[in-house]
Amino acid sequence: MRRLLLVLTLAAALGFSALGAAQANDGKLHMLWLGQAAWRITTPGGKIIVIDPWLTTNPKTPPDYKNLDKIGKMDVILVTHAHGDHVGDAPALAKKYEAPLWGPAGLGQQLLTLGILPANLAPRMNKSGTIQPVGPNIKIMMVRAEHSSEFVTKDAAGVEHMYPAGEPVGFIITLENGMKVYHMGDTGLFGDMKLIGDLYKPDIVLMPIGGHFVMDPVQAAYATNTWL
Repeated sequence: MRRLLLVLTLAAALGFSALGAAQANDGKLHMLWLGQAAWRITTPGGKIIVIDPWLTTNPKTPPDYKNLDKIGKMDVILVTHAHGDHVGDAPALAKKYEAPLWGPAGLGQQLLTLGILPANLAPRMNKSGTIQPVGPNIKIMMVRAEHSSEFVTKDAAGVEHMYPAGEPVGFIITLENGMKVYHMGDTGLFGDMKLIGDLYKPDIVLMPIGGHFVMDPVQAAYATNTWL
């Protein structure tokens, strides 16, 4: 049987709605879109994976989820790069729910160096690496993205400081039932998307198509039809 490729765009202009908000362990995959690149995934086995959780100041986040108490307990947080509209509330959520924040190695190191997160909540990995942070039946692989990744924070006087924070990445999440979700983060078009498609054969692809900092719809369509 042919694999079903479901392409979900992250462009706010589309007004894309959530696929589902169910939290019960019903053996199904549920994906809740929280605005921009932020997603809350409930796996078929009931694990909660949160990706790029920019919530409290995100204009597309549903009001209830701007309250970090409402998003609920999570098992792991994935951050694709250090820009504020992706790392967002991830450190606060990591501390609140004791959920490790996995992202580019340089981002984890900066969060640790700046004292924003302790070592147990800022583990490190790198592209092509695979982790199993929520048991043996879920695998998370880090893959390339074509973008930038700088971390900006304010000191006590309100002055902004910018720090290098590793390279941008995407994630391929292999679920308990074998389904693969590919979250691209922010990325331009790059030829290794074909390698990712050939090697990992993702079933669901979450793609940015804003066209200013990332791919536009034409480029994303080319990647989907030709490479993925």
